[in-house]
Amino acid sequence: QVQLVESGGGLVQAGGSLRLSCAASGSSFSINGMGWHRQAPGKQRDLVASITSGGHTNYADSVKGRFTISRDNAKNTIYLQMNSLKAEDTAVYYCAADDSYDRVVLGVPDYWGQGTQVTVSS
Repeated sequence: QVQLVESGGGLVQAGGSLRLSCAASGSSFSINGMGWHRQAPGKQRDLVASITSGGHTNYADSVKGRFTISRDNAKNTIYLQMNSLKAEDTAVYYCAADDSYDRVVLGVPDYWGQGTQVTVSS
C-alpha cells in the first residue's frame, strides 16, 4: 500500500507562482510512474504532468513552458513548480502514483492523494 500526501496549494494572483509537493510512503519502492492531475468544478480530472523514475516527463499542452515536474527518488517525492499562473489553472490538484507510468498518464493509477486546492485570482 502506498500513501500520497500533497502540500503547497493555496491562493495566488495571476502571474504568480506556487510549488506543489507529493510525498509517497509505504510500499513505494516499486513506483515508476508519478504525476499530477487536476479537476476544476464541473469538469473532468485531467493530466497536468507526469514523470517516470528515470526522469522522463510529459506535460499537458496548456501548461507547457509554465509548469515543471521533478522528482527526488531518494525522498519518494515529486514536485510541480507552477509559474505564470492563470485563472484557468484554478482546480484541485491530485497526486497520482502507479507501478505503470501509462496508468498515471491515463488517469487510472492505483494511488491518489487527497488533493490540494490551487486558486488563481485574476
